[in-house]
Amino acid sequence: NAEYMGGHVFSLDFPPKYNNWDKVDPSELFECETMKKESTPSMHMRDFLKGEARDCDYLVLWLDCDKEGENICFEVIECTQDTLRPGRPDEQTVFRAKFSAVTEVDIRRAMSQLVAPNLNESLSVDARMQLDLRIGCAFTRFQTKFFQGRYGNLDSSCISYGPCQTPTLGFCVDRHDAIQRFKPEPYWILRVRLKSAGGVILTTEWERGRIFDKESIQVFHGITRSVDIARVVDITTSARTKSRPIPLNTVELLKISSSRLGMSPHYAMQLAERLYTSGWISYPRTETTSYPVNFELRATVSALRRTDKWGHEVDDVLRTLNPSKGKDAGDHPPITPTLEQPNLDQLNSDSRRLYEYIVDHFLASLSGDCRYESTKIVFNLADELFTFTGNRVIDKGWTRFISWSQHDDTDVPAVSKGDILSVEECSIEERQTAPPDYLTEAQLIGLMEVHGIGTDASIPVHIQTIGTRNYAEIRLPGRRVVPTNLGIVLVHGYRRIDEELVEPTMRSAVERQLNDIAEGRADHHQLVEHALSIFKLKFLYFVDRINAMDELFEVSFSPLAESGKPLSRCGRCRRYLKYVDTRPHRLHCKTCNETYNLPPNVSVKIYNENRCPLDEFELILASGPHKSSRTVILCPYCYNNPPFADMRGGGGSACNVCTHPSCKFSGPGSQSAAACPTCGRGELILEPTSSSTAPKWRFMCNRCPQIVRAFKDAISVSIIADKRCIDCESHLVCVQYRDQFPKGDSNSHTGCLMCDPMLVTLIKIEECVDTSSTFNGPPSSRGRGRGGRGRGGRGRGGRGGTRGRGRR
Repeated sequence: NAEYMGGHVFSLDFPPKYNNWDKVDPSELFECETMKKESTPSMHMRDFLKGEARDCDYLVLWLDCDKEGENICFEVIECTQDTLRPGRPDEQTVFRAKFSAVTEVDIRRAMSQLVAPNLNESLSVDARMQLDLRIGCAFTRFQTKFFQGRYGNLDSSCISYGPCQTPTLGFCVDRHDAIQRFKPEPYWILRVRLKSAGGVILTTEWERGRIFDKESIQVFHGITRSVDIARVVDITTSARTKSRPIPLNTVELLKISSSRLGMSPHYAMQLAERLYTSGWISYPRTETTSYPVNFELRATVSALRRTDKWGHEVDDVLRTLNPSKGKDAGDHPPITPTLEQPNLDQLNSDSRRLYEYIVDHFLASLSGDCRYESTKIVFNLADELFTFTGNRVIDKGWTRFISWSQHDDTDVPAVSKGDILSVEECSIEERQTAPPDYLTEAQLIGLMEVHGIGTDASIPVHIQTIGTRNYAEIRLPGRRVVPTNLGIVLVHGYRRIDEELVEPTMRSAVERQLNDIAEGRADHHQLVEHALSIFKLKFLYFVDRINAMDELFEVSFSPLAESGKPLSRCGRCRRYLKYVDTRPHRLHCKTCNETYNLPPNVSVKIYNENRCPLDEFELILASGPHKSSRTVILCPYCYNNPPFADMRGGGGSACNVCTHPSCKFSGPGSQSAAACPTCGRGELILEPTSSSTAPKWRFMCNRCPQIVRAFKDAISVSIIADKRCIDCESHLVCVQYRDQFPKGDSNSHTGCLMCDPMLVTLIKIEECVDTSSTFNGPPSSRGRGRGGRGRGGRGRGGRGGTRGRGRR
């Protein structure tokens, strides 16, 4: 039997008492306890694995064959060790399968060569999780609270710091600074165009190149324009080659995906993973660029005969099969197609383009070099030398597979040494030196690889993170990474306080130490404690000198008191609260100097000037961004400071969960129509905007995503608070139509939403699919820490575990 594993079973986090940003000093996070909990509790994966292992004799682990996969192996072992049948004292019952492609050949080979799981590699992942969680959360919590409490137009819901993401941003800001410092200089060149006896026009290059003195270029121009002929003084023809590419690894795949295929690295890796799990390419995470000696090159190439696109090229490749040599990193073979090919017409456009490139690169790495002939002609014009260079392709070689690498033929005139050509043009061209351009994603990936920032799998995540945090943006064409004002100010601020926080040296040193753990040369606990002690000192130093960074923020961003537009009245001072519509959305009272957070990704408006009976704050309506999004009533103060115990925690703190006994807007009171039939904990509340969007009426559960659409074309729906159903004790609902009530004699009907046979036929129960907005709170707790699932805080897929049922 085999079971599919959807990534990590557990994620690393802090205990609940440390997840309140307002009550916990971030410095405590360097030393407090951590805990592992199920990554996706709703899947009940721990119990599922425990049950599946019951009465089994052997466990064979088929997870991705990298450090992350090794870590998931030990998570599975932890779940199954209590129920797996114990073997004999000297018997091994847990095995690890090593494979690089999901094909029959690879699977059979792996099954015949099972090994033991590698604990050291798993511990290196645990160490990375600990460091990233503690360091990232401490810095992120402190600077987020500090700066969001001061400025209103940061447009970022979280001012995060990450040991990998911040050096990545640093590369982008360094390039931005170089562009800003650049001062263009004028220079001049001589442009000479010659005409051969056959009428061919040649545009030549002056051997002196650029001249930065205007008077000097005028002197040269005066000399050359006085002569109307040029003589051929030298012709050199040489054979040249363009070497074929080395086998494909992850970093090169990411670079090409961005620079040539126009895909983000993160998206490209998602597509590569799907191709891999479908059995069409080998494992897409590898640093190796050399084919193993026992790699089935000939069989893999021959399998492509079945394809229309490459079938006619296979014989030529097989005749000259000569793989290029790269480096063996000791992990996985390079990325190649497998013996099985997909139907290209059934792949989506992007998956097809990525697969085609992987095949093209594979065939190119096995083909001959591109051979071409380069001819250089030197002309003498008034004792100044000018050159013309032309190329003629002799053998395209590997470039026939990768079109953007092909050489174009250049027409070379039939001239001989001593021939005379007439001068068609001799002019001065004025130009300016140009600054470097912003980094492309491909260039950024190259810098991250060189400096050891992240792994081949986490590099795309870090680039995506600086985008989602509004630290940088991707500009087309060219997919260039341009830092935003926020990203620039952050990096400059780090450099003011402690340059090592943004330099790549710190993280690359940590990555080397993590590799030492994986290879058994370093102790896991000692390394983690040593690294955390260093970063804690840096954190305390950073906190002590935060004003140095704040000086830069003051220049670049607006104070919170000057941001936003008046929306609703404060219950304390009766002045207007200002709505700040940049991330994170919030209301700010300038008079009281208080800020009230709002749900993310919502639009808000005042709710008919109604007030909360507890604090006199004006109520507002908060709506999600899509048609399927929810709309709720909330009090700004209660949302941030839940007044009743049952409103705290994960239930939310909008009015739909308020238990105030007399407020007409409290959900469980007069607004409740029935108990939720799905979760059993919540109540179905009539959506407050339904009356303004008739004839579309909706009831929403205040505890789960359940939605009940009801009474299409009705002109009025109301809840009768003083009448209840005799069967389920729910409030009765009164529905009124303009004309005759469906299946009735009058135009209105009163009954129970869930029990009345006439009303039940007019409702439709479904789940809200839009989860971009959340009304759960209170927001001041900020939820959990960041990540904890290894690379970039994201779980990763694996193949699963196989449990043998040998003896019973």
